[in-house]
Amino acid sequence: MWNPFSTKETYNFEGSYSASDIAKYVLYKCISDKLPISNLQLQKILYYIQRYFLQEIKRALFKEEIEAWPFGPVVRDVYYQYCGYGALQIKDVEKPNIILTDSEKQAIDNIIAEKRSVTPWELVEDTHQQGHAWDMVYKDGLGYKDVIPKEVIVANG
Repeated sequence: MWNPFSTKETYNFEGSYSASDIAKYVLYKCISDKLPISNLQLQKILYYIQRYFLQEIKRALFKEEIEAWPFGPVVRDVYYQYCGYGALQIKDVEKPNIILTDSEKQAIDNIIAEKRSVTPWELVEDTHQQGHAWDMVYKDGLGYKDVIPKEVIVANG
């Protein structure tokens, strides 16, 4: 297995934004594009965004940890913020008060465009792949709600 920490590369795991602010940006973008998403889709998109920034940019985008829940990776605070919608599309979000760089916005928008049309259950299946980060932590339920370390996301996304 490839170990990214065997090289001299430096990673920043701190995060520049809150996951809640990134979630608002994602939801607002989807609503503005008339393609709203559910909380389950939001959770997976947040995971894909964080994974991209960790693997490609070598830094976390948001501060909060991602946990291994039964339906895949979850940012706990964001989940509880939108869980009242159940499986319904989230259609009412205030404009986010976040200033992203052009390159951050472009990367996030690309991930949103790629993933928002994928069904929630296909996203769950994708994040559940054997040997990937969620699978390595969840371990058939033994790691329920355990943090998926950023190092594991880098190495096994």
